[in-house]
Amino acid sequence: MSKEIFNPTRFNKSDNVEFDKVLAAHLSRRSILKSGLGLGAMATFGTFGLAGCGSSSSDNPIADIKLGFESIVGSKTDAVSVPQGYTAQVLAPWGQPITANGSQWQADGSNNAVDQDNAMGMHHDGLHFFPLNDSETDGLLCINHEYIDQNALHPNGSDKDENGIRSSVDQVRKEINAHGVAVVRVQLDDNGQWNVVDNDPLNRRYTGLTTMDISGPLANSAKLATPFSPDGSQARGTLNNCGNGYTPWGTYLTCEENWPGYFINTGETTEEQERIGIDTSGTTRYGWETLAGNAEEQNDEFTRFNVTPTGNSAAEDYRNEANGHGYIVEIDPYTANSRAVKRTALGRFRHEGCTFGKLEAGKPITFYSGHDSRFEYMYKFVSKEVWNEADANAQDRMAMGDKYMDQGTLYVAKFDADGVGSWLPLALDAMTKDGGTLADHFASLEEIILNTAGAADLVGATPMDRPEWCAVDPYTGTVYLTLTNNTKRDESAGTNPANPRLNNKFGHVIRWDEGETATEFTWDIFVFGSDAAGDAQTNLSGLNEFNQFASPDGLAFDKRGIMWIQTDNGAEEVTNYTNDQMLAVIPAKLTDSDGNLETINSENQGELRRFFVGPNGCEVTGFTITPDYKTMFVSIQHPGNWPYSNDAAEATPAGMTVRPRASVVAIRKTDGSELGV
Repeated sequence: MSKEIFNPTRFNKSDNVEFDKVLAAHLSRRSILKSGLGLGAMATFGTFGLAGCGSSSSDNPIADIKLGFESIVGSKTDAVSVPQGYTAQVLAPWGQPITANGSQWQADGSNNAVDQDNAMGMHHDGLHFFPLNDSETDGLLCINHEYIDQNALHPNGSDKDENGIRSSVDQVRKEINAHGVAVVRVQLDDNGQWNVVDNDPLNRRYTGLTTMDISGPLANSAKLATPFSPDGSQARGTLNNCGNGYTPWGTYLTCEENWPGYFINTGETTEEQERIGIDTSGTTRYGWETLAGNAEEQNDEFTRFNVTPTGNSAAEDYRNEANGHGYIVEIDPYTANSRAVKRTALGRFRHEGCTFGKLEAGKPITFYSGHDSRFEYMYKFVSKEVWNEADANAQDRMAMGDKYMDQGTLYVAKFDADGVGSWLPLALDAMTKDGGTLADHFASLEEIILNTAGAADLVGATPMDRPEWCAVDPYTGTVYLTLTNNTKRDESAGTNPANPRLNNKFGHVIRWDEGETATEFTWDIFVFGSDAAGDAQTNLSGLNEFNQFASPDGLAFDKRGIMWIQTDNGAEEVTNYTNDQMLAVIPAKLTDSDGNLETINSENQGELRRFFVGPNGCEVTGFTITPDYKTMFVSIQHPGNWPYSNDAAEATPAGMTVRPRASVVAIRKTDGSELGV
């Protein structure tokens, strides 16, 4: 989530019980998670856990796994910080050309729209490493590019006037091309340095203008019909790509998060437009639509961002253009020039991440995704088809996406106060809070998908404190979710010993275990963010100087069972001490005497350790690791005065100003061994 959009507008007007009230009633029973998830039972978790980890142990498969670094101190410099014995390298920064059609990066900002279309995009976010030929040193990085900074993109001055009106076609095209996803081949050389492979046939960009297919319930829908795609089979571009995921069959999932601000309707808005937050006055976020009708415009490339109905039907205007956005987008990184597909069955909202649950042969696949905004919801999609392990090696990877992601049931979470919860289906026959069904409000599944959040309001989902990234423990199958913050929590609710914090500016991490049926789960709080100096009513997890954090955001497990927590901090109590960071912990090793999973508390908080700190001004986001666990890749988004050199840990000299460039950072141990342990 970018700093520029740190405080998204609340569009949820429902009266569903807010999470702070549920939490207050629950925290006295923090051990409610089902027993049997401790070390003694982990051998029962096979397909996704043990096989994925490659462990041969049948008793305590993670008994020998422990963090092998000491927690580092906070940092406030124009450089990254890593533990002693580690290196950090700048890789694939914004503007680096990846095809022969892109010119070399120009520090003066003179690169044009064509250059940007063939180079790394701006503000890196979620990413994933896909090995080539089972190699651990040669593979493809898929990297999200969430948004742009117009001042950095146009250092010689933007064309935007005081009213937000644009005049330069090249500048706007450059901005559109800086969004989206990059697929780039990287290789490790003999000196331990990663390099982008210039002009590799698999290098390519998906931008805000790239044609993409529509699949699932909204494929070929009249509700997606536009002059560009009269049959509703295609959409143009992917925007605000924040969180990410990947599939068991080897494809990349990119998530469209804060896309509504790219569109405007100055006429009569629809119910779904009001619920999701389409602009209704002024100009859009970047004013692209103000170039509509420009003599250089091609195929309504700018006109389409104004979704105000002006014609007699959808064939004559772009009233449906925004309906093609807000989805999980699947990309096959291994196939050059492959068409990306928007998987509409997984819902339409501000997606933050897409993570699949524990795989079991013969059972459906579950995908989790949060709606990143205050008082919004947590969703899961359960496939109609059951998992066939042979599909992990399918040659037609996008056909596997058709199989597992186009048909199934979309659910939204309701967290009850007694440590149990319900997954509420979003289907026409689903019961609503008032005793009716969704069929009383929606005429079709298409309409439910288009207004996923509105449907979730009606069934009584639990509004949360900005649900962001999910991660699944490879041993226990427990699902973890970051709740970044919510400074708009109602102060009239008051405080109590179990939930002492008014205005949740620090955030927390919640977790749950799925039940015997698709509609039940049990949940608990794993850790509360706080500054070290917070009192007992604030610092509920007993954090100290070496692991204090706020605004947990990015979240991932590696297959060894280490969980990595990244922050997008906005609480000055922590930002005064350190920049955004990444911490590590092994949750499955935190168990009580009965083998139940424990939360982070004052007794065991030392197991949560700070591993990485980013440069001034940045967000630390995105995580992926090579199969040998020897290189970790993370994204540095919107740095302030960095990078100074290829050494990410080398600080920019005092008094020197560099043109900031978002980048991937490749982290390795100096001795070349596994990192983290």
